[in-house]
Amino acid sequence: MSELNRQLVLKERPTGMITERTTALVDAERPEIAEGQALVKVRYLSIDPTIRTWMDDAPGYLPPIGIDEVIRSGGAGEVVESRSSRYHVGDLVTGITGWQEYCVADEGLGAMAAAPPGIDLAVTMNVLGITGMTAYFGLLEVGAMTEGDVVVVSGAAGATGSSVGQIAQIKGASMVIGIAGGPEKCAQLTEELGFDAAIDYKSGQVSRQLHELAPRGIDLYFDNVGGEILDAALGNLAMHGRVVLCGAIAGYNDISGPAGPSNYLNLIIRRGRMEGFIILDYVGRWPEAQAEMAAWLEAGRLRHAEHIVEGLEKAPDALNLLFTGGNSGKVLVRLA
Repeated sequence: MSELNRQLVLKERPTGMITERTTALVDAERPEIAEGQALVKVRYLSIDPTIRTWMDDAPGYLPPIGIDEVIRSGGAGEVVESRSSRYHVGDLVTGITGWQEYCVADEGLGAMAAAPPGIDLAVTMNVLGITGMTAYFGLLEVGAMTEGDVVVVSGAAGATGSSVGQIAQIKGASMVIGIAGGPEKCAQLTEELGFDAAIDYKSGQVSRQLHELAPRGIDLYFDNVGGEILDAALGNLAMHGRVVLCGAIAGYNDISGPAGPSNYLNLIIRRGRMEGFIILDYVGRWPEAQAEMAAWLEAGRLRHAEHIVEGLEKAPDALNLLFTGGNSGKVLVRLA
């Protein structure tokens, strides 16, 4: 009898938060590999807000996950069988794995990448993976950050936001302000991660506090949240201020849909710009960013935290953590 491959598949499109009805744990046969392929035993799943958007039957940069299909996600694992010259047994690789115990790595489009040697796999999945790459290219390429900028980031205690703030400091921002939920997370930003200031959005005074902290305006706002916080940042833009749209987690579970920002006209008055991006557009340049960020890691200039949830069956709960604020750092699921 073939060995089994446990998988989490989509059973029902969620309305709001995902529930026990959204996914099902099923047993499939372990994949057989063909010439040019390798079999990967998945060790970690990367839990990212975009997974929630893929569960909706709506157009996006990738097609929706189909009913009864494995939940799409990034991950990392070890090559356990190979019929490919690219992959060797024992290699650690990262890429799209899905919520399952085994996946197939191909040589062509979408090939999995070798994990950087000598770095813990969980750390690789954080600051040297899609999270860190999103922070790096979103801030420096899309946002075109320059030395002396006043930088504000929402979702600042999360994996991407915390990296954005630290990279901004390394690159010479004059002030880095983080927006997070609760005094504990705000204290972490200033006391552990070196942010110049932190705003607790639960206080309900985000716009006023942004004006007090940055009276001359925000040069670069990195948005992970959307909604009212995006609107507050738009209302406090500096002349030629830039807004980087990375995510809108505040609205992913809102069945009524996101409201349009009322302060968008400030982009005209301040001659600003607002631009979204998808990190897949920069995959070809990941090695250069990983090399620079690995040097920062080695020098102790880039801090990170991983929130690890144990067990494939806990992946839905891990995803919900992103929307309840129950995580601290990058959420990963570790498979047995």
